Amino acid sequence: MTAPSTAPAASPPSRKGRWIEEWDPEDEAFWEEKGEKTARRNLLFSVLSEHVGFSIWTLWSVMVLFMGPEYGLTPADKFFIVSMATLVGAIVRVPYTFAVALFGGRNWTIVSASLLLIPTIAAFVVMEPGTSFTTFLVCAMLAGIGGGNFASSMTNINAFFPLRKKGWALGLNAGGGNIGVPVVQLVGLAVIGASGGPRVLLGIYIPFIVLAAGLAAVKMDNIASLKNDTGAAREAVKDAHTWIMSFLYVGTFGSFIGYSFAFGLVLQTQFGRTPLQSAYVTFIGPLLGSLIRPVGGWLADRYGGAKITLWNFVGMAAATGVIVIASMQKSLPLFTTAFIALFVLSGLGNGSTYKMIPGIFHAKAVAKGLEGEEAAAYGRRLSGASMGLIGAVGALGGLGINLAFRQSFLSVGSGTGAFVSFLAFYAACFAVTWAVYLRRQAGAEAHATAASGAKPQLSYVEV
Repeated sequence: MTAPSTAPAASPPSRKGRWIEEWDPEDEAFWEEKGEKTARRNLLFSVLSEHVGFSIWTLWSVMVLFMGPEYGLTPADKFFIVSMATLVGAIVRVPYTFAVALFGGRNWTIVSASLLLIPTIAAFVVMEPGTSFTTFLVCAMLAGIGGGNFASSMTNINAFFPLRKKGWALGLNAGGGNIGVPVVQLVGLAVIGASGGPRVLLGIYIPFIVLAAGLAAVKMDNIASLKNDTGAAREAVKDAHTWIMSFLYVGTFGSFIGYSFAFGLVLQTQFGRTPLQSAYVTFIGPLLGSLIRPVGGWLADRYGGAKITLWNFVGMAAATGVIVIASMQKSLPLFTTAFIALFVLSGLGNGSTYKMIPGIFHAKAVAKGLEGEEAAAYGRRLSGASMGLIGAVGALGGLGINLAFRQSFLSVGSGTGAFVSFLAFYAACFAVTWAVYLRRQAGAEAHATAASGAKPQLSYVEV
């Protein structure tokens, strides 16, 4: 929801610290002389902060595996705890998107990284049998602030790179952050394997949070010309495609983050796995889903975003159908294999759906009669504004997944009912993708998806 101003802005005299007064990455001479080096340095330390943020956000997906009968929590209680972390992580993405332009990318990275100490230290203090369910719930909600680091990091890095480099930079930034999920689960596996307790896991992350904040202070920069484009934000909110893509992103990223929280709990609750047995496989799905995200973007570039998204939802529905069968037959190997495949497909869909967004708004600009750089500027402005909102709404899918699991285990004692509802949702996502972006009208192929594949000669269908 932010965009660089068209002219360099002088920072007020009161601004102190690492402020860059003139920044023009589209100028190739500037970029080669000093821009690229500066942008890459900021990307590196932004990824570090976002990575730690994702780990803290999903920390409770590991913590609940430690919490045995002595904690007095039912499976439904544990699913509700991780649901609240997901909810807060989704909500804070909106203000975090605006914070970069308001405070500066470096400054906000320091603040957002430092804030991660609050949920980590709070959990360290209360993590013991006898602590109330409400206290654990509040600590999990505090951990949700880690979910906001993605939004502010993406906004910040978007401003540092030229258009021709944004796809690579944002993909690396997002992937580096997402890998924070399997990393915290791997660290949890090591702690459990060493017979350590949850406080050991929390103690490991406290110095890494301090390190991320410290390196941001020493190595990162603020861009003075970055400003919040509230007009573009309002226009994006009113555009139907923002909400359509939010719905589809619920199906992809919402699935990824929701399953990341729930996978270990489902194995433990439905199949009687021990914490160590669950941890041995829990990290595999999020790891593969994170690594394959750039592949989804590459396939979208090559074949069209909506085509890849459409068939990806077919794959997700098929994998979910296999999970339902495995759940009913109580087949752990089939269940685990299909669940990991579902993770991979959700990661692939993350890449393809995000690549659709710029093409959709570029196609809309062409439909308005804009051409060349004017059309490109309109598309960048609207797509940038919509991405923050789409990311926030998409993350709410994780809340829905964990609440569905909670209700399913309360009602039938297994996750089968939840998976049936997910299957129906993926079918709806398939239908929406086809109806809005791929159907033929008046004898012409009307798909904004070719726009997602960066083909300029697209037709656009108003929906």
